Amino acid sequence: MNNVKWYIIAGAVLGVLGATLVHFGNPGNMGVCVACFLRDTTGALGFHRAAAVQYIRPEIIGLVFGGFLASVFWTREFAPVTGSSPFAKFFLGIFAMIGCLVFLGCPWRAFLRLGGGDLTALAGLAGLICGVLIGFLLKKRGYEASKEARLSGAIGILPVLLGAALLAALIFGLKTGEGGALFISAKGPGSQHAAVGISLAAGIIVGAVMHRSKFCSVGAFGRIFRGDFSMFWGVLSVIAFASIANIAFGQYKLGFDDQPIAHNDFVWNFLGMVLAGLCFSLSEGCPGKHLVQAGTGNLSSGIFVIGMAAGAAIAHNFLLASSAKGITEFAPYAVAIGFVFALYVGIFQRRGA
Repeated sequence: MNNVKWYIIAGAVLGVLGATLVHFGNPGNMGVCVACFLRDTTGALGFHRAAAVQYIRPEIIGLVFGGFLASVFWTREFAPVTGSSPFAKFFLGIFAMIGCLVFLGCPWRAFLRLGGGDLTALAGLAGLICGVLIGFLLKKRGYEASKEARLSGAIGILPVLLGAALLAALIFGLKTGEGGALFISAKGPGSQHAAVGISLAAGIIVGAVMHRSKFCSVGAFGRIFRGDFSMFWGVLSVIAFASIANIAFGQYKLGFDDQPIAHNDFVWNFLGMVLAGLCFSLSEGCPGKHLVQAGTGNLSSGIFVIGMAAGAAIAHNFLLASSAKGITEFAPYAVAIGFVFALYVGIFQRRGA
C-alpha cells in the first residue's frame, strides 16, 4: 500500500506541475514532455535546424539533478552502473524518439494532454499500451535488456556534470545570433517557456519524487500484464491532477479539434506510440525514468537518452516529425524501419545468449 501511495503522489506532482508550467509559459499541454524537451535542447545545440523548436529546456536538466539529489540524500541509492548492450540501447532511443515525434509527445505528455482535455491523445495511449504488450511478450520469450556492471562514482556523475554545463550555457550567455553557440527560437513552441528558475525547480521536484516512488509510465502498463495494477494508480493520478489544475488555470479544453501541438491522424498517433512503447519496454523504462536514472549514475539510461537526442536530430533533419497538420510523407517509412529494428533486437537479444 505504501508503494501505491508514492505512485499517486508522483502522478499528482507531475500533473500539477505540468499544468503549472503551462500557466507560466510552456506550450499548451506540454508542461513536462521529455521527448519534446530533448528535441528542443538538441535543436538549441544546433544538431537540427528546425527554428521553431530550439531551446535548452531546464526541466530536462532538473530531472537529472532531481534523480541525483534524491539518490544521494534521500534514498542513498546512488549506484553508478552501465549496461552490456549500448549499441542496441542507443538505436532503441533513436526509434523511440521518432515514434514520439510522429505522435507529438512522450508517455508523460500523453497523460498531460488527456489532463488538458485533448482526446486525440487516446489513440497514442492505446498505442503505448500495445507497444508495451509486444515488449512484454518478447520478454516472456526470453528477451533480456542487458547485464549491468558497476562503475566508479567519478564516472557515474558525468550526466550531472553535463547537465550543469548545459544549464551554465543557458544562463551565462552562450546566446543566439551570428556566430553564437546556442540557437533559441524566436517563435513557435521553442519560444514558449517558463522562467529558467521555475522550470529547473519543477524538474528537480519531479525527478526527486519519481526516483523515490520508482514510478514509470511504461512499467505501469507492463505490470498490468502481470496482474499488478498498483503502479497504474500513478497514471490515473497524473491525468486526474492535471485535469484539476488545468481547470483551475482556465487551460482545460475538451475535444479532438484545435488542440495545442497535436494532430488528428488517429492511425499514426496509434502506430507512432506503438513503436515508442515497444522501444521503451525493451529498454526497461519511459524517457522520464531514463533521465532520472541517468542522474542516479545509470549510464545505460544515459546512452538511451543520447539515442533519443540523436533521434530528434534525425527526425527533424529528415522531415519525419509531425506537426499540427499531421504526419510527413517520410514518417511511415521511418516507423516501419523502427519496428523491424526493435523486433530484431527483441527476438535475438535473449537470456544467456
